[in-house]
Amino acid sequence: MTTAPQTAAPAEISSLSFEKAVEELESIVSALERGDVALDRSIEIYERGEALKKHCEALLNAAENRIEKIRLDRAGKPQGVEPLDGE
Repeated sequence: MTTAPQTAAPAEISSLSFEKAVEELESIVSALERGDVALDRSIEIYERGEALKKHCEALLNAAENRIEKIRLDRAGKPQGVEPLDGE
């Protein structure tokens, strides 16, 4: 059996960038799909993957909340901004 990806301690998840969290999550998924990880380690890295997924979702939601849509007046000139989903 090959070794599963090394993971950072759970407390470190919140400090990971989106890109690093996705990279680690992809590594976990790959190891689980190959099926060459011991059962106990599979459960451990699966739980880590769940935590990484939640972290990525939170980062994506935060990014979406920062995106704004530019409002235009009738002449097509910028008038202000509004939330992207404010239609």
